[in-house]
Amino acid sequence: MNLKQQIKIAFGYFFIVALLGVFMRMFHVADITFNYKHLLHTHSHIALLGWVYTALTTFIYQIFLSEKGKDKTFSKLFWSTQISIIGMMFSFPFTGYAFFSIVFSTLFLLNSYVFIWLFLKHTSSEQKQLKSYKLIRTALWLMVFSSLGPWVLGIVMNTLGSTSPWYRNAIYFFLHFQYNGWFLVALIGMLFAIFEKSSLHISIKTFHRFYYLFIAGVFLTFFLSVLWMKPNSILYFLAGIGGIVQLGAFVLLGKCVIQNKSILKSSLSKFEGFLLKLIAFLFLVKLIFQQLGAFPKIAEIISNNIDFVIAYLHWVFLGIVTISIFVFLKYFQLLKFSKTNFTIYFLAFILTEALLFYKGIVAWKGVYLLEDYYLLLFITSAVFLLAIGGMLRSQFKR
Repeated sequence: MNLKQQIKIAFGYFFIVALLGVFMRMFHVADITFNYKHLLHTHSHIALLGWVYTALTTFIYQIFLSEKGKDKTFSKLFWSTQISIIGMMFSFPFTGYAFFSIVFSTLFLLNSYVFIWLFLKHTSSEQKQLKSYKLIRTALWLMVFSSLGPWVLGIVMNTLGSTSPWYRNAIYFFLHFQYNGWFLVALIGMLFAIFEKSSLHISIKTFHRFYYLFIAGVFLTFFLSVLWMKPNSILYFLAGIGGIVQLGAFVLLGKCVIQNKSILKSSLSKFEGFLLKLIAFLFLVKLIFQQLGAFPKIAEIISNNIDFVIAYLHWVFLGIVTISIFVFLKYFQLLKFSKTNFTIYFLAFILTEALLFYKGIVAWKGVYLLEDYYLLLFITSAVFLLAIGGMLRSQFKR
């Protein structure tokens, strides 16, 4: 299988996501009659399933499965998955959730289940002893768990309707276990694969402490997603505990990395090392926001403010997840990109986050919104497109 070709396809999806993002920003600065909600569904599905899923499964294949002699099997599965993604890309914009988009979404889920089955079947007993394997296996099961959201969503739409609170909770369930489960745990698994390749030692006892704290946090912090319903105080408490144990896991992992920093320095380029430090900072900020969100007053502010929610999701997706993918793609020599393109990307990320949080504060405090706010947001989205386009173009240079 040509893994670099797969990454080019994944990056192509990322470029389309950025293009759709720019088009969606245009709704506030130009007269456009296209259905915004349908575009939003397309944007989110291609981002999560086209860009991130394709990149992560390519990593997993290279690390665990590339020498198993099953190239034809995985190639067929890869192209079947691409058919489902492309089907969603061309059905969601025009129909939203309807027959064809649901068919292609279902096909994608079935393909992802087959990938997990093949991963479990073809990894060797030696690989199953690795810490990275345990994390990747858990991440894949969390992906399966997240898929309960779409299955339940279909039932809710046909029985209770889209105005039911369970409709919203089904979406939040899917997003939480995608972002905070499948994505983050898989990326941490990739980090441990680098540790193992670099002969960086972390004791079994320390690893188990980190693993159980972090995974417990994944499940407990789901309760943050239902605080908009103002539930019983026990759920606020559990959400807060989830945030605390994940902070504990972060500190534990950070100590291990610091103790072995000389080994990591010899294994990573200066740029890769810098990006990992940047990701650690972004992750810490996420954990702090997550902890604050467990307090009732703050939870109420966030649940009534869509801009804060979007800013948080973008912080995780465009910051932690995407930059981590950049680092691992570069480390495994599947991606080429210049420091200039990354600088432009990160500048667009920071400016967009600042504008989204600013609008959230405006809505919260009821103060005056800048007259050119939507134009500025459109421009920063266009800078994103420029940076991602530059990265995509560099993949085709000899």
